[in-house]
Amino acid sequence: MTTASTMALAELAEKGADVDMLRQMVQFMAQRLMELDVETLCGAGYDEKSAERLNSRNGYRERAWETRAGRVDLKIPKLRKGSYFPEFLEPRRTAEKALAAVIQEAYVHGVSTRSVDDLVKALGMSGISKSQVSRLCAELDERVGAFLGRPIEGDWPYLWIDATYVKTREAGRIVSVAVIVAVAVNTEGQREVLGMKVGPSEAEPFWTDFLRGLTRRGLRGVKLVISDAHEGLKAAAAKVLKATWQRCRVHFMRNALAHADKTQRRMVSAAIATVFAQETAETAHQQWRSVADQLREKFPKLAALMDKAEHDVLAFMEFPKAIGCRSTRRTLLSG
Repeated sequence: MTTASTMALAELAEKGADVDMLRQMVQFMAQRLMELDVETLCGAGYDEKSAERLNSRNGYRERAWETRAGRVDLKIPKLRKGSYFPEFLEPRRTAEKALAAVIQEAYVHGVSTRSVDDLVKALGMSGISKSQVSRLCAELDERVGAFLGRPIEGDWPYLWIDATYVKTREAGRIVSVAVIVAVAVNTEGQREVLGMKVGPSEAEPFWTDFLRGLTRRGLRGVKLVISDAHEGLKAAAAKVLKATWQRCRVHFMRNALAHADKTQRRMVSAAIATVFAQETAETAHQQWRSVADQLREKFPKLAALMDKAEHDVLAFMEFPKAIGCRSTRRTLLSG
């Protein structure tokens, strides 16, 4: 994948949920790479008896690594002879970006030995063997598969879905594929990435298959599906989940602001934002129509969009607070 593609996927994964998923995978990869690097320096694996051994392990020392995904706690191996400190932890190294790119590739179509081999070289660990790289690839794919296929337990009233297109290499060609990420909030207010899937397009059969996969893993209790105005997704959600559809506020605002000049977008955004500050469905709908009428003369296309999208954007206001706290829902709906 290209750098732009991996960045897009990172933003997509982080948009609807906390970044625990990425942080845990960065921690796993960094830790395993250090273990393999030290194994090479010692000439033998941990606690392995070998005539080829050059050095031996002597415990660990703790080290915190600040990344864009948050603090990662690492255990740096210690050696009985000499010292060990991985180059990727040196200040101003771009190792984190390289790690993230490989992890994101694993989520899209499985990690390749070539990409991990390139990563190893970029991190200054060129002594790691091909067999060790292959072993790490298998471990990473296994962890990704376990995450994406884990059982889903409990009720998840709010399901937020979005997709991005990334470029990837298939059979020697660069093709564009759709990457779907599903994030949900349960009845306790906990937010979690539930699934991710890659396909050639966002057609209805793709969405239907993805949602059915979530239900087979145990997804239940969905009351509201939040997404952009994709007809295929709306049809699939109605068919598979029998849930109300909510137009994503972020996507709507992008569409709305496209009808205003740059100098007027802040004013338009502030006016529409007053709708989401309302406490009841009745006052929210009243404010929505009031704002649309105020903007109608100067922005007729924007007002027409608001007329059409009112009930889709404000669908969440019809749900009782018992489903989850209003602030949690607004956080989800704002992306």
